[in-house]
Amino acid sequence: MKYASEDQKGPATESAARPVLPAPAGVPAAHDEQHGTRSRVARSILDHGPSTAAELALRLELTQAAVRRHLDALVADRVVEPREKRVYGARGRGRPAKVFALTDCGRDAFDQAYDKLAVDALRWIAESAGGGEQGEAAVAAFARARFAAQAEAYREAVEAALPEERAEVLAKALTAEGYAATARSAPGPRWGEQLCQHHCPVAHVAERYPQLCEAETEVFSRLLGTHVQRLATIAHGDGVCTTFIPRGGAQHRTTFQTTTAPSTSTAGRNPE
Repeated sequence: MKYASEDQKGPATESAARPVLPAPAGVPAAHDEQHGTRSRVARSILDHGPSTAAELALRLELTQAAVRRHLDALVADRVVEPREKRVYGARGRGRPAKVFALTDCGRDAFDQAYDKLAVDALRWIAESAGGGEQGEAAVAAFARARFAAQAEAYREAVEAALPEERAEVLAKALTAEGYAATARSAPGPRWGEQLCQHHCPVAHVAERYPQLCEAETEVFSRLLGTHVQRLATIAHGDGVCTTFIPRGGAQHRTTFQTTTAPSTSTAGRNPE
């Protein structure tokens, strides 16, 4: 494969996004170009989820050596962090591949400017309802209404699709809403599919109010006409929000297992 030079722009799908890590004013042009490439690396991880250096090099049309230099700089700046790649099914010999995921600092560079306002609004809803269980129920009711209204924008397209195509149609609709979603066959494809959201505009709010994640899962289930199971959420510290969609509907409600167990709760981030 012929690789582009390090300062060459990659495919349109990777370069069309807004820069996310603006360079300081007055830096030399060469440094600005490097910074732009690092922004593309970070954006690619946001759009596609935790990625290996090889995957990033292929998507961005850079050499792996160039990608690793940018990853080292992003790690030093605490924008991304290395993780052990999650392995599904039987683990083969050798060490698992290393993937790079966005940190909280890295996600903050994207569309989360109104997090504090949203948290304050949900806190007001909870307190106005009396706090405690009543407050939690009020927030849950708001979350269900919000996602139900959002889902109406693409309900017609999802319901018009063939059952086996609905996850892909839903992923495209979510991507249009800023969630950078994809649909793919789950390990052991006869069991179903995985709906992956590589970006969550309300991740920091959902960290405090997991009712948002729960309501979204309920809406997915109604749209797709089947039981679904949330395996991981960005709000809980996972790299990607992952929802398992069983194939064939209700007859396949088997709990989906991974060799690295997903979060058992979406109530908050994993403890440090």
